[in-house]
Amino acid sequence: MTKRWLVWCGPLALIPALVASVAVPAAAQAPAGADWTLPRTADGHPDLQGVWANNNVTPLERPPEWADKARLSAEELAALEAAAAEATDPGQDALFGDQLVLAAIAGEQATSYDPTTGNYNQFWVVERDFNDRTSLVVDPPDGRIPARTPAAERLVAERAAHRAAHPADTWEDVPLQERCITYGVPRLGAGYNSYYQIFQTADHVVFLMEMNHDARIIPLDGRPQLDAGVRQWHGDSRGRWEGDTLVVETTNYSPKSDFRGASDSLRVVERFTRTGPDTLEYAVTIDDPTTWIRPWTASIPLLRSEDALYEYACHEGNYGMEGILAGHRAQERAAAAGER
Repeated sequence: MTKRWLVWCGPLALIPALVASVAVPAAAQAPAGADWTLPRTADGHPDLQGVWANNNVTPLERPPEWADKARLSAEELAALEAAAAEATDPGQDALFGDQLVLAAIAGEQATSYDPTTGNYNQFWVVERDFNDRTSLVVDPPDGRIPARTPAAERLVAERAAHRAAHPADTWEDVPLQERCITYGVPRLGAGYNSYYQIFQTADHVVFLMEMNHDARIIPLDGRPQLDAGVRQWHGDSRGRWEGDTLVVETTNYSPKSDFRGASDSLRVVERFTRTGPDTLEYAVTIDDPTTWIRPWTASIPLLRSEDALYEYACHEGNYGMEGILAGHRAQERAAAAGER
């Protein structure tokens, strides 16, 4: 039995509540085989419904230390798990995303990603699932996200410079996540409210994301996509079945969505395939020729969970925003006084 913690997100302190999880760890997953039959809905399509978790420890991109290695040996995987245990301490700041595995590879205890204010500690973070893969990126074969185009590199640098010079002139300078708007689609991050609930009907599928409680309602009835002038935070998605795989294609992203620096030319193709009684393979292909020199694909194993989804009660966009803006105004006044 693993532990899962429910977190209300606030700018300083977070209030945890323990929830017992009966999600089966990755190492104990029953493989698909003769004893498993793909469940189907009343209309004959694969039944993807339920709660699925992404608590993978596998990094998105292959670390340089594993440059020529797509998979770890059993001995290397055991050593990684032991090193990850050494890299964490229940009292230290929480390790999100790739932080845990990168600290383990470096053979050192990870430091806070937010040393100024700190964060809630590792004790409250879900246990991570290990497997022998060295990256979630499967294409290109080197496990690395392709290089950005020169124009995209300039744009990323300009945005970074603007954020440094204007961290909080207005609420619009504050990142979407801190404003409690969205963490974006697709969301590839693991281990932090990374649970998804899927609902199906004959002509729609719904993906309810625990993070920011976003709900994607996707038609499967063959309707055309929205006019190119209609732009949305999560883009405009259309789904279809290709055999036993659900394929979701998304375009029409808002230019403010900013998925890893992508432009509003971004096209995302997601594929969901049941591979066993407790496993759902999620493959996502990112295509934006104005941002990356070639498309790239990540493949993420999602594990079934018996947990319910809980409200992500994000408060930065409520009382936190007043403090963020007021603090920056105080910094501006102090800087102006120092110049006189």
